[in-house]
Amino acid sequence: MRWDALFTDMEAQFAEDGKLAVESEISERARVEAASVVLAGRLRAGLGSQVAVHLLGGRTFEGRLSHAGADALVLDEGLQQVLIPYGAVARYAGLGRLSVAEPSQVRRRIGLAHALRGLARDRAGVAVMVRHDMAKEGGLTGVIDRVGGDFMDLALVTPGEARRAAQVRQVATIPFGSLGAIRSWHVGGM
Repeated sequence: MRWDALFTDMEAQFAEDGKLAVESEISERARVEAASVVLAGRLRAGLGSQVAVHLLGGRTFEGRLSHAGADALVLDEGLQQVLIPYGAVARYAGLGRLSVAEPSQVRRRIGLAHALRGLARDRAGVAVMVRHDMAKEGGLTGVIDRVGGDFMDLALVTPGEARRAAQVRQVATIPFGSLGAIRSWHVGGM
């Protein structure tokens, strides 16, 4: 009888050790999987949801998340859209726990410079808020003239005016690293 008890006890220990090993492996795989999740994937999973984006300069934008690119997102705020580089963000509120990988190689390479070049091509009026001057409500208003590899030139004009040489007050060169947010104009103001 003592032998039966000994073997039963050893079987229970092996079963417990096996259970602990499986639990340990599951935990390790979960940690490895979590480490592979990137912010853009979390944002893609939240497309269409309401989020709050708190910028490093203290400003907060709230709206429907309509795009999550390689290095910037777009929020829909009523009639306006706001383009926000990921590097300008201090924190997000309203994101779920899911992540979605970008299946398109082309979309993975489309970044902030591509979006800014599209705005420049369309001669769209924008308000540009730089990171360290976010308290200024309207930001710099104008039309993007040129987009380089790591900067953009903004022709400063009054909102609603066409970009004509006579209306340009100044051309501001803004490094991408200084961008806080770029808001589209709509007729009647910011």
